Amino acid sequence: MNYPAALDLEKSFLSHAPGYWASQGVTSADWNSHVWQLKNRITTLRQLEEHLVLTEDERNGVILSGTKLAMAITPHFFNLIDRDNPECPIRKQVIPRVEETWTSPYEMADPCGEDSHMPVPGLVHRYPDRVLFLVTDRCASYCRYCTRSRVVSGAGEQELETDFEAAFQYLEKHTEIRDVLLSGGDPLLFSDSKLEKILSRLRDIPHLEFLRIGSRVPIFLPQRITPQLCAMLQKYHPLFMSVHVNHPRELTLEVKEALERLANHGIPLGNQSVLLRGVNDNLDTMKTLVHKLLMCRVRPYYLYQLDLIQGSSHLEVPVEEGIALIEGLRGHTTGYAVPQYVIDAPGGGGKVPINPDYVLQRTGDRTLIRNFEGKTFEYPEPSAVSGPVLDLAE
Repeated sequence: MNYPAALDLEKSFLSHAPGYWASQGVTSADWNSHVWQLKNRITTLRQLEEHLVLTEDERNGVILSGTKLAMAITPHFFNLIDRDNPECPIRKQVIPRVEETWTSPYEMADPCGEDSHMPVPGLVHRYPDRVLFLVTDRCASYCRYCTRSRVVSGAGEQELETDFEAAFQYLEKHTEIRDVLLSGGDPLLFSDSKLEKILSRLRDIPHLEFLRIGSRVPIFLPQRITPQLCAMLQKYHPLFMSVHVNHPRELTLEVKEALERLANHGIPLGNQSVLLRGVNDNLDTMKTLVHKLLMCRVRPYYLYQLDLIQGSSHLEVPVEEGIALIEGLRGHTTGYAVPQYVIDAPGGGGKVPINPDYVLQRTGDRTLIRNFEGKTFEYPEPSAVSGPVLDLAE
């Protein structure tokens, strides 16, 4: 698919109507219902083969996927797949491949070391002042590179155990915690009332300054972002949301409207992309993605190097290519459009920012830097700057 020039970006927000499903008698009311979307997800090989011509690697991947990470794709997201192109960037994200059964010596079941930083079941305390609260193990659709595939979807050997009351008590006792991120799985799969109970309980803890929700529901299932949900979320400000978009095609008109609805209710939105081979590992695609995100009022926040999850090597991109993407954005577009490229240090080391080398040399009296054009400049260090020094004690 060719993407338009920047001035024509607005035209690239295409509506993805029921298509095939309309021919099967699905009404607009059904299609626009998140309940119908969830009930009619693509979950079997037979369903896939009704719509797509699968490669042998895909077919074998689907057969074997039930032992690691279940397959589920909402009709909305499935409509974005190019049925005749195995290299389709949407297809690569959600349709299993046989390569998922291959493992490399450096891959891990828990690459971010979350299980070892879990003081109570379901609560990860890996940073001094913030925690990750894993509230569910289910998603609207399942990304094949999922960092938590060990516990998500119910297909793997390990189950997610969350002790909600123990988590709340831990948060009440640890006054250094000021930030809670709800994730999983996807918290927005909860009913409005169930999600509100969690948010309300967290808001009753005085030292929690702000809350965050990590979700891909606005992209997989934009029908879920109802005015009622947004009005409920608005009651618990400051509340932020991190969404997950990897490719421009995911930003449909329906998704744009869902994101705008959240923003209109005062929820700051940031995007976390994962760098994936054949999906977003070229500059044109990445630039179109970040520009479309800004038009949806979403700030590109992080670009993640793919975590070393088992069976993900076919999607890995070298770090040097990720750095080149950031260099291709920095200075060539607005700073708001440039995400921070990070590696989540394997084994639980946390997020490490990775940037192009703009500092060329440091000495006692100067720092030599270069800009996005490759031009060099000297910045004098404060101790080397001559001139009068004010004595503020006088």
